[in-house]
Amino acid sequence: MLQIAFIRENQEKVLKALAKRNMDAKSIVELAVQLDEKRRATQAEMDNVLSESNKLSKDIGELMKSGEKAKAEILKAKTVSLKEKSKELSDKLDVYTEELTEQLYLLPNLPADLVPEGKTPEDNVTTLQEGDIPDLHGEALPHWELVKKYDIIDFELGNKITGAGFPVYKGKGAKLQRALITYFLDKNTEAGYQEFQVPHFVNEASAYGTGQLPDKEGQMYHDATDNLYMIPTAEVPVTNLFRDVLLQENELPILATAYTPCFRREAGSYGAHVRGLNRLHQFDKVEIVRVEHPDKSYEALEGMVEHVRTILNELKLPYRILRLCGGDMGFASAMTYDFEVFSTAQDRWLEISSVSNFETFQSNRLKLRFKDKDGKNHLAHTLNGSSLALPRVLAGILENYQTPEGIVIPEVLRPYTGFDIIN
Repeated sequence: MLQIAFIRENQEKVLKALAKRNMDAKSIVELAVQLDEKRRATQAEMDNVLSESNKLSKDIGELMKSGEKAKAEILKAKTVSLKEKSKELSDKLDVYTEELTEQLYLLPNLPADLVPEGKTPEDNVTTLQEGDIPDLHGEALPHWELVKKYDIIDFELGNKITGAGFPVYKGKGAKLQRALITYFLDKNTEAGYQEFQVPHFVNEASAYGTGQLPDKEGQMYHDATDNLYMIPTAEVPVTNLFRDVLLQENELPILATAYTPCFRREAGSYGAHVRGLNRLHQFDKVEIVRVEHPDKSYEALEGMVEHVRTILNELKLPYRILRLCGGDMGFASAMTYDFEVFSTAQDRWLEISSVSNFETFQSNRLKLRFKDKDGKNHLAHTLNGSSLALPRVLAGILENYQTPEGIVIPEVLRPYTGFDIIN
């Protein structure tokens, strides 16, 4: 959530930055500033009333001590009136604060200066492409045919049990999935990330804290009875570990990683691009999250990008890195790099990771702060990245490593799988 003080003092800058997202936010910003003016005026009036009430209470005490009860009773009548006025102002203040918060929730994060202009994914900037695209044999298949051929993932069985988008992994397919999860976690913990196991449901406050609500409400599975949301990514529960926390500066940075299943309704998804593992309602992902000093968050972002690169280089998958344009970035992000693996059998790039810096957008909602050496409190910067999302990594391995004899397992995974080919 953007800070109202910053908006108030930099209205033109905010509008220009949001225009980079192809958003005309003038009406929202103007209304937010008006509500903030009313809120601050009401707060000032209430403070004056409370100050006057406190002074009268002291005067009443002195009059009672001196035996001037009649005068004290007159002042008591005034305090009753002031308490009523204070209650009225307090209710008014709550209304303005709630209305202001609702407006601020509508505003996405401001793109960083390095974010390119653009409206669609076609306007994203490729910053790196690495790895050789394999020359597959003439009978090469897309992964949804390979999994049937080798009986390692069953989409129809998942559809019977639950519905479309909930596959069942079998045999070597299940072992390969587990191997990838363990390998990703091992790489992350070796890099200094502390591993967490977190709940797969979060409350409303947590979903608001990381920016899933109200922006992505339609994509989240919701249990109305307990008002809980199934997580769309481990980013939500892991980042909320630090909600309402005041850190000391020397505790930064904080590095966390977690494996979770992820649940997304993906409302409106259809077509060939969602076949097989390309788009699921339930999928596995290993996430990395960082809480950083504002001065070091972009250095940390580049470090996270290099970390994901290391994993993909070890898997020997062809990939590219994109710096997303303003029109393609997520609601809460100030800057995002996407990783895409090349699916040779599908002849297309598949997104497998997003690595983002949210600056203070999440920490303002979360009230995640740190105290500097001078004792002043500041909002921390939060970052997160997929390290990695499994479905499309698995699709890339199945398609790019296929041979006439079977699917060869990447060498780095063989200690985890216990086998070197699926045949």
